[in-house]
Amino acid sequence: MLHPFSENKKRVLPEVTIQDVVFPLAKRNKYDTRNHANNNVEARNFTFKELAIATKNFKEECILGEGGFGRVYKGKLEKTGEIVAVKQLNREGKQGNGEFLVEVMMLSHLSHQHLVKLVGYCSEGDQRLLVYEYMHAGSLENHLLDLLPGKPPLDWSTRIKVALHTAQGLEYLHETNKPPIIYRDLKSSNILLDKDFNAKLSDFGLAKIGPVGDKAHVTSRVMGTVGYCAPEYQRTGRLTVKSDIYSYGVVLLELITGRRAVDLTRKTEELHLVRWAETRIKDPKKYSELVDPLLDGHYPRASLSQVLAIAAMCLSTDASVRPSISDVVAALDSLVQDPIPSK
Repeated sequence: MLHPFSENKKRVLPEVTIQDVVFPLAKRNKYDTRNHANNNVEARNFTFKELAIATKNFKEECILGEGGFGRVYKGKLEKTGEIVAVKQLNREGKQGNGEFLVEVMMLSHLSHQHLVKLVGYCSEGDQRLLVYEYMHAGSLENHLLDLLPGKPPLDWSTRIKVALHTAQGLEYLHETNKPPIIYRDLKSSNILLDKDFNAKLSDFGLAKIGPVGDKAHVTSRVMGTVGYCAPEYQRTGRLTVKSDIYSYGVVLLELITGRRAVDLTRKTEELHLVRWAETRIKDPKKYSELVDPLLDGHYPRASLSQVLAIAAMCLSTDASVRPSISDVVAALDSLVQDPIPSK
């Protein structure tokens, strides 16, 4: 197997300080989202009435998606005409007030082309809503794991593009911000795509400020999604940026295979994607078994080898040997800049 990082140099990124995010909330106005860390436009504080009008009173026809957190609606802001996505949190759902605050704080202070933009929020009474830029193509999950009949599958180059953009979003969180930000909930449903299939990370309710000073990790109640969580985090609750790298490796496997991280419809031996893939990923003769059959053989074999090598390193059970996200970005960027022709 080719080593994807052998000729890559460490990427040097500009540093952004996010001191305001680290300050205790008690020292701030409860919903103060002024952007002190960069020059972003301040997140707007919407009234519930404004968002009800935008979503036609939260009509069913406007629903884009639904989960344990609540529903996401497509809306049109009356004052500006801007098309947005409105997430209305379920008051008894999984995403509580704490996660709501984290997401508003995080996205108000962070700005990157591969992070979804927070337009605003509503915290009127017991209502908690988040307003994002609208991503025309929906989630990666829709195109990879929930493909509707008649819809074309993502081709190989688009999958690599999505993998690169996702890594670049993580790179910004891990290496541009000081201290680093651990995303903690990387999965295909949290990667959103625009009309050109440019990818952005969304849903920052579980994001966590990384270790400061000489600390190697932060300790946290284990949260995230089954199948994507790093094994050492599940065992100990100790969280590092390498926890995100493991989750990234799972997403990379999903992009290659078209299979879910955990698929209850499959046979026992194929239930968990990482376990099913681990023997095949070590044997070049079995690489073809890992490729999504919907690609119908249209992928460059050498590129597959490189991407599988990256996935294998990200999924190492030893967190210390997982690559940095900058190394992943550099390796994938070389595949995008100098694509290997399909054979």
